[in-house]
Amino acid sequence: MPTPSTRITTLTGSDGDGWEIFYRARAMKAAGEPVLELTIGEHDIGTAPAILDEMHRAARAGHTGYAAVPGIRPLREAVAARLGAQHGRAYGPDNILIVPGGQAGLFAAHHAACDEGDRALLIDPYYATYPGTIRAVGAVPVAVPALPDAGFQPDLDALAQAAPGARSLLVNSPNNPTGAVYSDASLEGIARIAQEADLWVISDEVYDTQVWAGRHRPMASLKGMEGRVLTVGSLSKSHAMTGSRLGWVAGPADVVAHLVNLATHTTYGVPGYIQEAGLFALSQGPEAEAAVAAPFLRRRQIVMDRIAGHRVLRAAPPEGAMYVMLDVRGTGLSGGGFAARLLEEERVAVMPGESFGRAAAGHVRVALTLPDEAFAQAIDRLVACAERIAAAPGRGVA
Repeated sequence: MPTPSTRITTLTGSDGDGWEIFYRARAMKAAGEPVLELTIGEHDIGTAPAILDEMHRAARAGHTGYAAVPGIRPLREAVAARLGAQHGRAYGPDNILIVPGGQAGLFAAHHAACDEGDRALLIDPYYATYPGTIRAVGAVPVAVPALPDAGFQPDLDALAQAAPGARSLLVNSPNNPTGAVYSDASLEGIARIAQEADLWVISDEVYDTQVWAGRHRPMASLKGMEGRVLTVGSLSKSHAMTGSRLGWVAGPADVVAHLVNLATHTTYGVPGYIQEAGLFALSQGPEAEAAVAAPFLRRRQIVMDRIAGHRVLRAAPPEGAMYVMLDVRGTGLSGGGFAARLLEEERVAVMPGESFGRAAAGHVRVALTLPDEAFAQAIDRLVACAERIAAAPGRGVA
């Protein structure tokens, strides 16, 4: 019998992917247990009915066949206009490839940037799929820390040391899982290092509509970065269209042309009726995006109010995205140990910080993804669990 390729069997690396709590919580829910789930970044609202109506209209109108592989031109023009306004530079449709979600965009961008065996840098903590995406293109992931004591801002000295000889750097601001929005100093340092080391920068900006403090500065807007940034975006978070799988990669036209060729050999485009719905969604303007984002700002405040001055739990106020990273080291447990106890004792599911790399060890990521009342109940249970564990004799078994 033939064996599967080494590349496919080693995507998650030797440490696994750290998602055991998520799978266990889903199994418990499937068995009928009332688990309050704060694991993945899935909105508690569905896609807006008006967007679904447009999707239905477009499908009924016949947009169900093969669509243009780069994406329909009106949608590429709309994305180009959106990014042009954000980045302060001119984009045209030839700078845009429409892809089936941000994850497909990250996969395509790394194909454009990396050859077999290249070192590809990423910031730790990172979204759980990042290392596997890099391995999938034959590159070698190299993590650079962003530590809790620095507000999860990237360690520029460590980045400068890792950069020589590398081929790419993947950044994500606003950040999943930490909620950090990278400061001007961080972004300008990243830009300087990228230029000195001649790196491609792959900038995951899918949370660009969820900024609670500071400001979002796109990587492509920084001086000297034109021509070396591939920006990945999507409508998943901004318009609650996670299941529609609609995103983009933006970059130099000659590189995007190669990505179109890649798409021809992989996805062969995105369904036309979904693209028409995405075009409609973008036409609704920033007010619609703000309405989708608003609940996460409220729930962020619920968390911060409940742990203010707490003796066991700590958190730097998240500046963006739909998560809070809670420091649970005061319980004496690891992030995984606390998440397991919380699920078992309180039926509340959160993600261990260790799922996202080493820098978030001793933390848990809380997704702000339940309706306010249920969310507040889940946080109250989490706080009570932390206090109970911290007060118990013999605590500290990870």
